[in-house]
Amino acid sequence: MSASKKILVTGGAGYIGSHTIVELIQNGFEPVIVDDFRNSHRSAIEGLGKITNSTIIVREVDVCDYSALKAVFEEFSFIGIIHFAAYKAVGESVQEPLKYYRNNIVGLINCLEFAQEFGVENFVFSSSCTVYGERKGVSVVTEAEEMQPANAPYGNTKQIGEQIIHDFVQNETGVKILSLRYFNPVGAHKSSLIGELPLGKPNNLFPIVAQTAAGKMKQLIVNGNDYSTKDGTCVRDYVHVSDVADAHVKGIEWLEKQDGTFAEVVNIGTGKGTSILEIIHTFEEISGIKLNWTFGPRREGDIQEIYAGVEKSKKLLNWESGRTVREAVQDAWNWEQQLEND
Repeated sequence: MSASKKILVTGGAGYIGSHTIVELIQNGFEPVIVDDFRNSHRSAIEGLGKITNSTIIVREVDVCDYSALKAVFEEFSFIGIIHFAAYKAVGESVQEPLKYYRNNIVGLINCLEFAQEFGVENFVFSSSCTVYGERKGVSVVTEAEEMQPANAPYGNTKQIGEQIIHDFVQNETGVKILSLRYFNPVGAHKSSLIGELPLGKPNNLFPIVAQTAAGKMKQLIVNGNDYSTKDGTCVRDYVHVSDVADAHVKGIEWLEKQDGTFAEVVNIGTGKGTSILEIIHTFEEISGIKLNWTFGPRREGDIQEIYAGVEKSKKLLNWESGRTVREAVQDAWNWEQQLEND
């Protein structure tokens, strides 16, 4: 394949990154992964090779390492960059804020600088619905909403990242940037060859539920049962990770058709809210296992109910989620069982 289809994917061995590699290859792109595996597993590369029946190009580089990252740009000619590489655990970011600011901000600055220097026109930034902050009485969030103060350093790094991008495109840099604000990516690839594989204790609901069902975790704590929601538990917009991956391909394809220097933001979600209890009951139904769970106190910083306004993603990118929460639960459970059998 010609160099004209190469896409740099930072953090490409991670959860969303690895699924995006699959979609890129299946849509005729040639991804080059940059990942130092401090927050991901090498087994993902093997899984990607099996799914795509191709050799995966990987450079073991820290995006914060200026000279090492520059060498990758000197080695390959890219038409686009998808920048995932970042720390993302909300709780850890409160405990280790400097670690998050250094990694998440410096990595982005390096990628933007090299995009300009090497003439890479198309840039997709991995953002998050955390940029909206705590909402007061607003459940459906559109891109027009003003950002509220972030409730943790992680969310602040995404807000700062988007501000850096906004300032960067005020000059004619020749770079077109799309920030995708994901809601809650869940599930796994239908092949069960790649999926969410958190290092240490998981922070996200789906791996916690799956590991509880598999007996790896003794008990699931549901934080809070007195919210003003349909069943008293928090409501989130859970979107299948393969749909999220597809959004990045649609994003690159859309950017390729645009001219000039600009920054755009788009929500990536289903537009529907699902409660924590609904997820638990769906897991129990699909797995046939009664989960050991109990209610605990509310967790500081948790937002009561939030889901995506999705009209812009349909209109701008011709993208919408095609998989259901039930499919995501089934794929997550299949993935967990595959891990058990390895």
